This record gives sequence, C-alpha cells and structure tokens, in this order.
Amino acid sequence: MHTPEEEARAHDATDPGHRHLFHVPPAEAGRYPEVAYLAGNSLGLQPRATRDELLADLDDWRRLGVEGHLEAGRPWLPYHELLTAPAARLVGALPTETVVMNSLTVNLHLLMVSFYRPAGERTRIVIEDSAFPSDSYAVRSQARFHGLDPDATVVRLKPRPGEDTLRTEDVVDLLAREGHTVALLLLGGVNYLTGELMDIPAITAAGRAAGAVVGWDLAHAAGNVPLALHDWDVDFAAWCSYKYLNSGPGALAGVFVHERHLGGPALPRFEGWWSTEAATRFEMTPVSRPPATVEAWQISNPPIFAMGPVRTSLELFDSVGMPALRARSLRLTGYLERLLDEVTADRPLTVVTPRDPARRGCQLSVRIGVGSANELTKRLRHEHGVIADAREPDIVRFAPVPLYSTYHDCWRVADALAATVEATS
Repeated sequence: MHTPEEEARAHDATDPGHRHLFHVPPAEAGRYPEVAYLAGNSLGLQPRATRDELLADLDDWRRLGVEGHLEAGRPWLPYHELLTAPAARLVGALPTETVVMNSLTVNLHLLMVSFYRPAGERTRIVIEDSAFPSDSYAVRSQARFHGLDPDATVVRLKPRPGEDTLRTEDVVDLLAREGHTVALLLLGGVNYLTGELMDIPAITAAGRAAGAVVGWDLAHAAGNVPLALHDWDVDFAAWCSYKYLNSGPGALAGVFVHERHLGGPALPRFEGWWSTEAATRFEMTPVSRPPATVEAWQISNPPIFAMGPVRTSLELFDSVGMPALRARSLRLTGYLERLLDEVTADRPLTVVTPRDPARRGCQLSVRIGVGSANELTKRLRHEHGVIADAREPDIVRFAPVPLYSTYHDCWRVADALAATVEATS
C-alpha cells in the first residue's frame, strides 16, 4: 500500500515534465531542497538555457560594437523576426499577424488607438468585472481620452449572484440585447483571479455578429491553453511573456492583429521608425511606408537583450508543443483538484475555479474563509517551502505548470494546506 506521497512520486516517474530544463529556487523551510513552485501564473521560472544564450548576445555587443546589428551571431537588425514564427504558432496565428514588442498594457493602448473608435450610440467597452486592474485602468483612460464618461462607457460583466465565474450564455445574451451600443469587447482569455478559461471562439463570434470589435487579453492564456486566434476570427489580442512563457520579470509582450485588418485602408495608428518597411528604414525619409503586416504597429527598434529570453522560451515551447503541454496540464491540474477536494472538505477553503477541465487552464484558485490570503501564502512558503500566489483579500492561486511542476509539488501543496489551515470539525 503506497502512501499519498509515494503515489505522487510514482505519477512523476510515469508522467515526467521538463523540470530539468528550469532553475527551481531552493526551499528555505520544509523537508525538501527545492520549493514546490506553483506561482508560474504570476512569474515563470527561468529556463536553464536563458543565461548562456543571453550572455552570447551580450558578448557580441562586447566583441562587435555597432557592427553587431549585421554581424552578430543573431544579428540585431532582424532579431525580432526570430520570435515571430514561434509566437504565431503558440497563439494560432499567421506570422504576418504576430509581433513581439513593448509590454502588455502599452500594447493594449496602441491597439485601442486603432480599434476603439466610438461613434454615435456605439461607444461602450465591455470587460469582465474581475478584469486585472491594469485592464480596467486602460479602458477607463481610453474612454476619457475620447471625451466620454468612463463610469457610463465601461460595462463590467459580473457572474450571476452566488457564482464566481461568468457564463458564456450570459455574455452572448448581453451582446445580442445591447451589442448595438458596444464598440469594443475586451475580455481576459483566462481570468487572472478565478482561472476561468473563457469560450473565446463563441464569444468572439457573438461580438462580431453584434458589430463590435473583439479583442482579448491573453496574459494568462498564452502558453497555458491552446489558441487559434486566426481561425477564431479575433480582431486583435495581446499577451505578456513573463508568466507561462517564462521570459523574465517585465518581459516583452506579444500582439496579434487579424490579417483582414492588414494591408487595406489604413487604420489609425501611432507610428515610429520600426513601423516602416524594413527595406526602406535606412533611407531616412520623412514619410513612413508601413508593411502590410502587424509590424506596422511597431514603433521603436526592439530591445535585443530583452528579446533574448523570449526567444529562448518560445523555442522551448516549439520543441515540446502545446498539445503535449495541454494534455499534461489536464492531468496535473486534475490531480491537484482531487487532493484539494480532500483538504477543503472540512476546512474553510473553497475552490472557485470551474471544475470542468475544458473551462480552465492550469490554475486552481482557492477562497479562504478565515484570515488573510497574504498571510497564508507567507506561512506556506516559510513553513513548508510551497510558493503560491495571493490576491487579497481571500484568494490564493495555485498553478501546476506542466513544463516544470510535478505531482509531488501538488501533493506538497495539499499537505501544507492541511497542516496550515485548521479543520472545522
């Protein structure tokens, strides 16, 4: 008869991930040398390849100076193109629809310059009530920029009373009833707080049928769940790369614009040196000639040493593949869910993430009924070597990332919660 811990070890033996490709922080407490790291939905771990590959780019700067633009091992002038194809594969897009640039909220603003065009009665922006605060700030500031009252312009979708997550049919119903007033629908593909995976194709179809522009914030979806942005007919999307994409704190972000918006009558757009055709860039002419690709949304020349870690990570995703990662994610998250069911049964803890595996990524959010989320995560770390993520006042998020998390990590989470949160009976 195996103990629960031995069963977790056995699962790891038959269903290993790719933990060996990452640096896992040492534990400062508990019985194990490494932490059980379940905060990859906030900041991913560092791939082992990142340091050496970044140092190689730095060495080219030391060795070549300005000539590195054309003579570096990975020449800097076209460096961003190394990221385009793997980023496109990751989100289900064409290379002409995909570019890596800037940071997430900057990209959302640049995209809304083009795609949020309020006119007549079609002025409203629809987001989810539990949108990440940065998205809320961004859309409210866009409304103000257009001379509109953000309180009247921004519609915040709330779950039904007594529920924690949105229902697709409620979003679709709102669009059917009030879509003629909606200029922009901008939702999170996976909700940062609850871990709910939205039905992106169904909601996109409903939004476009209502005449609205449909954009998606994929900060918690890219690298977490399979995406098919081109086939789903999404207008635009943006995502960061420091969570599931493991590219480092504040890493560069990605942008998607559907090909139907490329190359035709020009959308309003901010431009800079990198917005013009690469072949004409050094002609130094005063008028931009943007390409018929999403690169027309670029403004500044790309930061090479920030792009390096993104390139390293995208190559890793290419080598493993999202289908394999999603399959392991379903197994690993389901295993953690079963363990949490046992722990929460007699404790003031409730899993608020949808139980249907098709409606979530690799995150399970737990609402705590007593105490502070921050205090609980501190105890998990300092007493048990378990790193999770708190969202005050009462949500603790656990993300068993299929690339590097293990079944034993999941067991350690359940064991630590059982030891830390007192049973009620």
